Amino acid sequence: MASFSVKTAKLHPLVLLVAIAGLCFAAKGQLTPSFYDHICPQALPTIKAIVQSAVYNEPRMGASLLRMHFHDCFVHGCDASVLLDQTPAINSEKFARPNNNSLRSFEVIDRVGSQLDRVCGCPVVSCADILAVTARDSVVALGGPWWNVPLGRRDSADAYQALANLAIPSPFMELPALIDSFKDQGLDIIDLVALSGAHTIGSAQCRVFRPRIYSDTNIDTSFANSLQQNCARSVGQTDSNLAPLDPTSARFDTMYYKNLVNQKGLLHSDQALFGGGSTEELVKTYNSDYQAFWRQFAKSMVKMGNIKPLTGYDGQIRTNCRRVN
Repeated sequence: MASFSVKTAKLHPLVLLVAIAGLCFAAKGQLTPSFYDHICPQALPTIKAIVQSAVYNEPRMGASLLRMHFHDCFVHGCDASVLLDQTPAINSEKFARPNNNSLRSFEVIDRVGSQLDRVCGCPVVSCADILAVTARDSVVALGGPWWNVPLGRRDSADAYQALANLAIPSPFMELPALIDSFKDQGLDIIDLVALSGAHTIGSAQCRVFRPRIYSDTNIDTSFANSLQQNCARSVGQTDSNLAPLDPTSARFDTMYYKNLVNQKGLLHSDQALFGGGSTEELVKTYNSDYQAFWRQFAKSMVKMGNIKPLTGYDGQIRTNCRRVN
């Protein structure tokens, strides 16, 4: 069951309790990829297996898990606050405008947490670390790069719905607003363009790309016309209809950047990266050199994952990712 053993024959119950508690708790102040190597060496293989299964059953789930980590880190840092359910004391981020009826894959995180408790013997892996590792493993499962994920985050005891409404970049943003949004998180334009490449996987709802396909002028006409077949001009029945963010939405490649060069970005904020501004040359680079994109994407994911993490004795390790202990 657990990744450790304690010889119990001659131990006083209180001593045994203290021994187990020590194995179930680790407090360090610095993130490191080896954080769980001794306290639960089966943690990362367990997460990988669950993510691979989830993505195999539904490739779109990979994009959802990656997006969850992004939406967590941009709101008060990478602390798993996005996972907390609504309670009288918690104003859940799940109901913030960027997340409501949009953010998904919570059940995969639940499955990971439950299985980790079994293989580790106790709640030792934080929900914030689960989000970081599932994001990486989702990218790998869809053919993208692997990177060492620094670990040792702890979980928030609160959620920040109002901040989520302000801090998560909007799909309607222009380039200056996007740059400022990332700058607020300590991320530069290189990070902006590389992390936007996450839109090489997954889909978006009609309600977020409707203004682009009916009003934008920097869009390929045939591309806009094809999308209009499944997304009506008027608000209503087609709002939740999906369109792929790029034609190979189940494969982590560079098609996203090719789309931007050809004015086929699905979201207004995507196409804003390629319009003569400071990000255009980076789009061209990643379009023509997938290795450059993969390298920078991995670096930027690590950088994003380091946004204001709770470490050491700050925060908690939630026994249920949906609830405060």
